[in-house]
Amino acid sequence: MSTKLKRAGYRSRYRLRKQIVEPVFGQIKQARGFRQFLLRGIDKVKPEWALICTAHNLVKLGRAA
Repeated sequence: MSTKLKRAGYRSRYRLRKQIVEPVFGQIKQARGFRQFLLRGIDKVKPEWALICTAHNLVKLGRAA
């Protein structure tokens, strides 16, 4: 992995993850207190995750306005 990161250069896709995706998961875990799913199975987890993401986006919209 270290050789891949060295070869990819400074602006590799792997490095851009911390700017694009990773902060959202950190905010959901820290600010919303979401650490684990309440239900089991992918069919039940998908709507639960959608609800968490919707709540996160609504809070962000509310603070921006």
